[in-house]
Amino acid sequence: MSPIVLGYLVVVNALAFVLMGLDKWKASRGARRIPESTLLLPAALLGCVGSWTASALFRHKTSKSTFRWKHLLATAISVGWVVLIVRRGL
Repeated sequence: MSPIVLGYLVVVNALAFVLMGLDKWKASRGARRIPESTLLLPAALLGCVGSWTASALFRHKTSKSTFRWKHLLATAISVGWVVLIVRRGL
């Protein structure tokens, strides 16, 4: 795997993880929340591991069925990106 791709994966998964954690923190304080689209975009752009890990670790958005479906869709999109990357040999 190319160092650029590996670096991208680290950054996007870290971003997804931090956004989920920050949203959980904001939710616990009654502060203005991060929009779902902002939480899901990194997951769809290959950050699904960080997003799911944060969701499980922080127990965030785990009971929201509509969010879980969107999260699964973002993961499917991410898998599509992986297939494309592997086929192109990046």
